[in-house]
Amino acid sequence: MASQQSSSAGIWPVISDAKFGVVFSALLLIIFLASATLAHARSSKAAHGAVEEQPFGTTKEGKKITLYTLTNSHHMEVRAMNYGAIIVSLRVPDRKGQVADIVLGHDTLEGYFDNSPHLGGLVGRYANRIANGSFTLDGVKYSLPKNNGPNTLHGGIKGFDQAVWQGAPLKGKTGVAFSYLSKDGEEGFPGNLKVKVTYALTEANELLIDYEATTDKPTVLNLSQHSYFNLAGEGTGDILDHEVMINADRFTPVDSTMIPTGELRPVKGTPLDFTTQTKVGARIDDNYEQLVLGKGYDHNFVINGKAGGLGFAARAYEPTSGRVIEISTDQPGVQFYTGNFLDGTVTGKQGHVYKQRYGLCFETQHFPDSPNHPEFPSTVLRPGETFHSRTIWRFSAR
Repeated sequence: MASQQSSSAGIWPVISDAKFGVVFSALLLIIFLASATLAHARSSKAAHGAVEEQPFGTTKEGKKITLYTLTNSHHMEVRAMNYGAIIVSLRVPDRKGQVADIVLGHDTLEGYFDNSPHLGGLVGRYANRIANGSFTLDGVKYSLPKNNGPNTLHGGIKGFDQAVWQGAPLKGKTGVAFSYLSKDGEEGFPGNLKVKVTYALTEANELLIDYEATTDKPTVLNLSQHSYFNLAGEGTGDILDHEVMINADRFTPVDSTMIPTGELRPVKGTPLDFTTQTKVGARIDDNYEQLVLGKGYDHNFVINGKAGGLGFAARAYEPTSGRVIEISTDQPGVQFYTGNFLDGTVTGKQGHVYKQRYGLCFETQHFPDSPNHPEFPSTVLRPGETFHSRTIWRFSAR
């Protein structure tokens, strides 16, 4: 009996060890499966993109602003907020895979309140200029605030890039939708205008920008995205070494107040000929009347091709990083602007001072002052109609 008791007592530790081993193995298996599931979820999230939301301050009127971050699996990231539907940052890899922010902007919401030259904003109700702050539609004359000399620029004193929009992530896509009701009489424009703009990021490193609008009264409409690009990285210097191609054989020359004369002038033989890839700085200071008036490039180019169809508009290449942006649109024009009026008074991200020509814009649009030029493509929107437009920014490196 003594030996049996001794034998039984010796077995229990072995049995306990065996049970512990089984339990421990089971725990390891559970942890492994959980880790694998989490990794798969993260991988799947990265593969299909992601949208994150976070607070981004409060307006002077006390309205809370949300920042939406879009990412894809190629390390591209777009941040946009519902204040002004502004694109706050856009991070893109270079030829070595190094990621940098390539749009001018501010680190905080407050930076966009004062003395911000439409950085990254969604401009409207009428992007670009309307001469003498007025237009006539169906026999009725409308007066607008003059905020650019004698003219109205980018919708007036408080355009769409200073409005608070309603934001919501897109379902089934890596994107965000911003909606805004511009009330009848806002900045002098007629009609209650319902506007929606969506930013959607694809796995092809494209940002799809879609516009939609309806109105309850006849009105005029011109919407555009006003991001300033520096493909070497924002705040790194000027954009004079960027090489640009614009798919346009004609442009709309302007008068001394930057209003189109009505002429569609061939670019051939002028410093505005970008039909072949050309450095921005190659001719920007030429003694050519149009460049003198704009202090550089600030002109609407008439995009080649059938109006209304999505087609190639422009391309920019930055040689040190290898980054490329290619713009496609269904709009008839693109305003090529080289940041001529940046003057060092704006301090942006990381304390960077934005000096003259530190960014360039490709504002896809209808022509400036179209309401006063019946020969230009019409910008009139009437009740029962829905305005639709798409612009695509495609990024790559070489």
